Amino acid sequence: MHQPPGFVDKSFPNYVCKLQRPIYGLKQSPRAWNSRFAKFINKLGFVTSRADASLFVYRNGSELAYILLYVDDILMTASSTSLLQKIIDSLKTEFPMTDMGKVRHFLGVKAEYNDKGLFLSQTTYARDIIRRAGMEECKPCATPVDLKSKLSNQIGEPVKDPTAYRSLAGALQYLTFTRPEISYAVHQVCLYMHDPRQPHLQALRRIIRYLKGTLSHGLQLVKGQIDQLTAYSDADWGGCLDTRRSTSGYCVFLGPNLVSWSAKRQPTISRSSSEAEYKGVANTVAELCWIRNLMLELHCSITKASIVYCDNISSVYLASNPVKHQRTKHIELDIHFVREKVAIGEVRVIHVPSSLQYADIFTDI
Repeated sequence: MHQPPGFVDKSFPNYVCKLQRPIYGLKQSPRAWNSRFAKFINKLGFVTSRADASLFVYRNGSELAYILLYVDDILMTASSTSLLQKIIDSLKTEFPMTDMGKVRHFLGVKAEYNDKGLFLSQTTYARDIIRRAGMEECKPCATPVDLKSKLSNQIGEPVKDPTAYRSLAGALQYLTFTRPEISYAVHQVCLYMHDPRQPHLQALRRIIRYLKGTLSHGLQLVKGQIDQLTAYSDADWGGCLDTRRSTSGYCVFLGPNLVSWSAKRQPTISRSSSEAEYKGVANTVAELCWIRNLMLELHCSITKASIVYCDNISSVYLASNPVKHQRTKHIELDIHFVREKVAIGEVRVIHVPSSLQYADIFTDI
């Protein structure tokens, strides 16, 4: 570490500070550690993924191994027990580490093995959120959000403790990793973290009341074929009372398993419901492209076309109709992006009735 500007020792200007112990707070620590780990693991034959810098893939003939790194927590799997043990022994020669065996907990997520496959949950983490909110004795609620009332940044009195609001809202964001049904509700309360008001606090408390009655809920991953990507895309139109921007949401299934989902307010205003829906489709297709590239790096390439289900007929027509329209010039990039993927056979956009639209839970309709 070089001497800081303004505090250089005049007698020894070329001296540097030797860091005896790494500190988590240093800005360069994560980059230095990742570089250190990647440099060693690449010597073992692993390749750093382009889709995810924390993922490392090993392939030698029919042998496969994957390492997922998060700071000093590592998830590892391999095609054979002998290969797995060989990699662990190699890592132990370079880094002081402990083999915790079969994954049971990882970053607050509990993994339970059952007859269907793997069940992921954050029950302990959800209980901690309820305790931090002081709502251990609250009455459970059937739904996480009230769709009859819209939130706004102008309605209600400011909350007395905005720091506590922001802390709970941030904690709920991490809970959405295994609880996709609260994604929209959490997204809504996080929009007002800069100036939380009483209606926002009530909405946040409603989510916590919902968690109180659904502590055992989680994400079930089942055994099955993973050769097909299926996505559902939906969007409201001008749902935000303050900016009139739309909220788009999607969910992506790899085979029978839900692997990706999102509820997010669009960055620009849409001039029609078709435009709002089509922007949502474009975001979904972008996510599908990322997952296809990731699966290709995992040597589990998907050859079938990914299917996107949308309940807006106009958006479905726009995805394959090569005719330009005056009213769609301003979203031309999204149109060309989706049409290109449709033309090369990577994606198919298909209409689905609103009654079968799974992505409805990620918007307010």
